[in-house]
Amino acid sequence: MSFSPYGLLELPWWGCVIVTFCTVQSMFLGVTLYLHRDQSHGGLILHPALRHLFRFWLWFSSAAITKEWVAVHRRHHAHADQPLDPHSPVVFGLRRVLLEGYELYGAAAHDPATLRTYGRGTPDDALERRVYAAHPYLGITVFVILHLLLFGVPGIIMIAAHLSAQPLFAAGVVNGLGHAVGYRSFEMPSTATNLMPWGLLLGGEELHNNHHAFPRSARFAVQRWEVDIGWLWIRLFRALGLARVRWLAPRPHFERRRRELDAETLHVLFTNRMHVLRAYARHVVLPVCRELARREPRGALPPGTSQLLVRHPAILAEEARRRLREVLERYEVLRRVVDYRDGLQQLWNEAAGNQGRALTQLREWCRRAEGSGIGALREFARGLPTYAR
Repeated sequence: MSFSPYGLLELPWWGCVIVTFCTVQSMFLGVTLYLHRDQSHGGLILHPALRHLFRFWLWFSSAAITKEWVAVHRRHHAHADQPLDPHSPVVFGLRRVLLEGYELYGAAAHDPATLRTYGRGTPDDALERRVYAAHPYLGITVFVILHLLLFGVPGIIMIAAHLSAQPLFAAGVVNGLGHAVGYRSFEMPSTATNLMPWGLLLGGEELHNNHHAFPRSARFAVQRWEVDIGWLWIRLFRALGLARVRWLAPRPHFERRRRELDAETLHVLFTNRMHVLRAYARHVVLPVCRELARREPRGALPPGTSQLLVRHPAILAEEARRRLREVLERYEVLRRVVDYRDGLQQLWNEAAGNQGRALTQLREWCRRAEGSGIGALREFARGLPTYAR
């Protein structure tokens, strides 16, 4: 049975679904590979032919202009969850970002200051100036007309599904739910979350927390059990000579034999600092909380204490900060665990400016941690020299 009596192509219902799925997925692929990983952060370098193919397809199928998208996204990273973030649910509320995310994006994309500050390095050739930027809605108009000519009445539904995909999933789901629900592998001054460990439908953009932790990485999957379908496409394009990877998020490696804390160890720890802090939360903070809960009378340790200690202080609400202060005042062991973590974070700032001083401080930090009397902290400190290239 045909659904398209008026179009040039008569497709069954499942054929219309497949065509729409392919157009939407190719649009998402252009967003994540070209606009995001290549243009915005530079961790991926696409072949010029592939760049132009994506640039045309995004203009043609979604009216996306490279400079506008890149500028808005870079501004988001520069001010994540702060007042200048163009689409943060912390600032605007989750409901508004979900329902009006595209409008928030549009307001920032047409701000001259945003384009001037964050849009540098994007294409500025004659084709961009005279066609894409000059006529941003010409491509999508032709796209709609072609759908109606080719698929007839079902084309209306196909167009509606296609045109709603990017505002709903990219502007709403990733920018909204990606800062509200999901899991956090890495703590940072941003509420970004991983929506799920298998980034299959949105080009890998579901791994939003990983991306905020390592913005330049061409691969969004960081844990070995995570899947980034965008990375699979990158591997294909790289095999064909159409892509080059400039930077990847580090994955820690270990040597069983403990080594001396030297300049190389400091460099490895600095490179893997997000992993080191994640390991500190898992192997120090949580075990100490569990041990304290076992020793204290039932109900004495406030529920959610471990999460308060793990979360980055910058994203805690005022009430959560008050509860955290009360817990730290009450339990010295937790206060010491937090102080050691803060000292470890401070080492990264020292490592960036003065490696010799940072190395001395790292050795002193490990010496004090091993003698702290906190078993989990002692074992963590002993494990730091096992990080290797």
